[in-house]
Amino acid sequence: MSEILTKSRARNIFYGGSLFFIIVFILMTIHSHRYVVNVSTAGMPLSEEVVLGKHVWERHSCINCHTLHGEGAYFAPELGNVMTRWGVLDDPEAAYEILNGWMAAQPSGIEGRRQMPSFEITPEEMRGLAEFLRWADQTDTQGWPPTDAG
Repeated sequence: MSEILTKSRARNIFYGGSLFFIIVFILMTIHSHRYVVNVSTAGMPLSEEVVLGKHVWERHSCINCHTLHGEGAYFAPELGNVMTRWGVLDDPEAAYEILNGWMAAQPSGIEGRRQMPSFEITPEEMRGLAEFLRWADQTDTQGWPPTDAG
């Protein structure tokens, strides 16, 4: 057996290796897509209120201060499990009332504390934001965040 790497052997190794890793990439893409669609999805449907709430979240740039499932800024609390922490995950009306009350009380004016700005949000948008946060809270995050406090 020859111990010399000829041009044809090098070409065969290149093409064979490239083909192998292209197949692995395609199979991993298919697996990831199926996993996201069938396993790692929210526990409630994506309603019009949830979509409206996501638009409110984006318009007011909430992610510039808050995190959602670990993504965003760490200036303000994690909101991916806020409805569980407040105990209103299964009650849309209570979720709206608590969120509306919290937002109405901001900024709190307590000296030395980080302050949330006051936003002009309609009651319909507030309901949408509450539904978006309920929807996000029911997403299977596989144990993230590691503590209830976020």
